[in-house]
Amino acid sequence: MTHIPEALRQQVIQRAGGRCEYCRIHQDDSLYAHEVDHIIPVKHRGETQADNLCLACLECNRAKGSDFGSFDPQTGEITPLFNPRQQAWHEHFALDGARIVPLSAEGRVTVYVLKLNDELRVSARQALIEAGRYG
Repeated sequence: MTHIPEALRQQVIQRAGGRCEYCRIHQDDSLYAHEVDHIIPVKHRGETQADNLCLACLECNRAKGSDFGSFDPQTGEITPLFNPRQQAWHEHFALDGARIVPLSAEGRVTVYVLKLNDELRVSARQALIEAGRYG
């Protein structure tokens, strides 16, 4: 595991407002602490600097692993995952009830790889929406 200096870690957390930058769940609503994720993993020459780091919940970060792209389920083309430092969430995703709907190739790949609409995640998101804690 790559060491991330505490000041940089805090910068990432504050910039994200405590929310996972992939699924948008807030740290306060997560059983496990959110983690600072390398968008382009160190394994693939990603650097430990602010423009390559984001905040990710445990579920998103574990599903992502060292991936930074996959095959678009619609076109079959190799496509990078959503990059929260370079792209706006609302341009790649929308909510339909508690489901995260992809709006782009990057969105489709991210929803698939990070398993954003697995049954348990959708159920948890629905409960948070009903409690006014998601959005």
